[in-house]
Amino acid sequence: MTKNRLEAFSDGVLAIIITIMVLELRPPAGISFASLRPLIPKILSYVMSFAFVGIYWNNHHHLLHTVKKVNGGILWANLNLLFWLSLIPFTTAWMGEHGFAGPPVALYGMVLLMAAIAYYVLVRFILYRHGKDSVLARAIGSDFKGKISLGIYALAIFCAFILPLMAQVLYALVALMWLMPDMRIERLLENEE
Repeated sequence: MTKNRLEAFSDGVLAIIITIMVLELRPPAGISFASLRPLIPKILSYVMSFAFVGIYWNNHHHLLHTVKKVNGGILWANLNLLFWLSLIPFTTAWMGEHGFAGPPVALYGMVLLMAAIAYYVLVRFILYRHGKDSVLARAIGSDFKGKISLGIYALAIFCAFILPLMAQVLYALVALMWLMPDMRIERLLENEE
């Protein structure tokens, strides 16, 4: 099976996720800029979640450039990733609605952690299918960035119950680490052309 349907389906799901998130933003009743003030937590939650979904889309795109053939394991691993990403609109809305209170911030982090684990699993399935000498295997190496992200998410979830703002800073730190697409893959693909 080729990867085209997998890419198209994944792109569609990610577009829907972003659409759902923006539909959660309701305009205020008032017409002054001051009437936007109560919406600041919702807007900040949206911006952070949009960044995370965008990061996943970007890196997923680069990841799939390394794929030659898709099997059932890769399809299921990809669906697992999309499942966890599809929960981001819910956790974003809950977190924004309650002004970054501990439990919503912790659940948001749990969803981010599970999405990161799902991405890691997807990478492993692709590596298994394509071998240890594949472009992806050479590009990711020990995957330090992926592993450290898991640790930061776990720490942030713990922090969310004590100091939710610190958890948000840690989530933002992971986003900053991944903001640029994985250039290791791009460089290796360019060298093979």
